[in-house]
Parts: sequence; C-alpha cells; structure tokens
Amino acid sequence: MIDLTLSNLKKNGFDARSLHSKEEALKTLLGMIPVDANVGVGGSVTVREIGLIEALLKRGTPVADHWRSDLTQAEKRDIRRSQLTCDVFVSSTNAVTIDGKLVNADGTGNRVASMIFGPRKVIIIAGANKIVKGIDEAIVRIRELAAPMNAKRLNSKSLCGTTGLCTEEKCDSPDRLCNVITILERRPNETETTVLLVNENLGY
Repeated sequence: MIDLTLSNLKKNGFDARSLHSKEEALKTLLGMIPVDANVGVGGSVTVREIGLIEALLKRGTPVADHWRSDLTQAEKRDIRRSQLTCDVFVSSTNAVTIDGKLVNADGTGNRVASMIFGPRKVIIIAGANKIVKGIDEAIVRIRELAAPMNAKRLNSKSLCGTTGLCTEEKCDSPDRLCNVITILERRPNETETTVLLVNENLGY
C-alpha cells in the first residue's frame, strides 16, 4: 500500500519517499533542513511525536511554533503569519489517498495555506495509518477520527469535541475544526513539496 501510494504521489509531482521508522524520519528531516533555515511548523501531533522541534532548536535552527504554551493569542497569530513566508514548512496531513492526493481540514486555515504557497519548501510527513482509499474515505477519516481526537486535545467545545462524534451539518461552534477543507490533487506549481511516508502509526 505504501509503495503504490508513493508511486502515485510521484506521478502527481510530489517528491515522495518511504521511511521505516520515526527515528529514520527525524534523521531524514534534519538532513533536509539547513541549519540556518527559518522553519515553520504546522499544528501537527506527528511532527511533535518525532521530536523534530526539540532537535532543530538543539542545533540552533529557529522554529516558528505557535503551539508554545507561553504565547498570547496575538503572538500565535503573528507566528502563523510568519509560517507563510518561512524557508521550510513542516507539517503532517490528515489523509493521503492511495492515488496520491493530500486531504486536510483546518479550523483557522494557516496550516493548509502554508502547504500550498509561500514557504520555499514544504515537507509533509505522515504515518501509514493515514493512507486511505480515496477522497470520500479521507473525509470520513477526518470527521470521525482526526477532528474528534484533535478537538479532545484542544478541549474544544465543538460537537465532536464534546460528544466525540461528528455531526457536521449541525456544528456551528466557534471552535469547529473543519472550517477549511483542502485537497492537493497534485503538487502546487511553485511549491517544492516532499511527502515522507513512515511505516508506523503516527499522529491522528
């Protein structure tokens, strides 16, 4: 399944690679990111499970991370904006289809915006658990798995955050996480994009 997905990602213009473990993923990422690069990190449990942020900071690479607990809302907004023009933007994706498409849902939209245009290089890292058959299954995965889990992590008052179930047609909460849904059918024309598929379960 990984091999087929990898092949189709390449057909769709992405630089796509398969990795065996999160340890290999971390080593690969550090090799791809210049020490002096300005790095933006999207809202991603996967990136943090790998330990990328700590490893980058340890070697002196500046990281724009809006998940830091010491930030005000205004500071978080400024960091999100800075991610749009960083040298390297690293995030995960909510789903990867076997035919080589990336499907994502965002509440604010900063993560998906940075994936599409702005950063000089985008690196998307995803565990094998995020591979799905097609777009329909990707949306189901987002609404029934990824969004409720993220909502719980954020103590969101959205319906999936309070009930654990997605009732999208009734969800008008300000905390709703599915305000923006994007499908990258092919690599965006002016964005160098690498997709790293890891043969482990990572993130939501």
